[in-house]
Amino acid sequence: MEGYYHKKIKSPVGELTLIASEKGLAGVHWQRDDPQSAPLNSTECNDHPILVETEKQLTEYFEKKRTTFTLELDFIGTPFQKKTWEALLTIPFGETRTYGEIAKQIDSPNAVRAVGMAANKNPISIIAPCHRVIGHSGKLVGFGGGLENKSFLLRLENSRKNPTLW
Repeated sequence: MEGYYHKKIKSPVGELTLIASEKGLAGVHWQRDDPQSAPLNSTECNDHPILVETEKQLTEYFEKKRTTFTLELDFIGTPFQKKTWEALLTIPFGETRTYGEIAKQIDSPNAVRAVGMAANKNPISIIAPCHRVIGHSGKLVGFGGGLENKSFLLRLENSRKNPTLW
């Protein structure tokens, strides 16, 4: 098994831990994430090229200078999770989709809850924009980084002027 590398960065949504493999970015973890969710064999490496580029692109995103990411991704998950996470990548900057719309997009219209669970396990948060997925009522629901951060990211992208937390 290849090794993993990590780097901690500061951001407007708190400290993030970036995780890379030799294949690509494998994780953007929130400070509040379960430490067991990161690969246990990761080595701190502040100059890993994938981590340096990820930090640069995230900084540009938070400074409103970037609307898309151009990073190689290394999703680690089940085939269904990977399919869901790939669908997240198709949601344009500044737009939202419901869990039901994502379920239909991946040809699993009855798997709305499974899509929600997969989105909750998204290891590459922000870049694979699970924050752009909302409840069918239009309200903000479920987000690994917390609803305050989901609201912040949506406001940053101006996709909703006044997102509702509940």
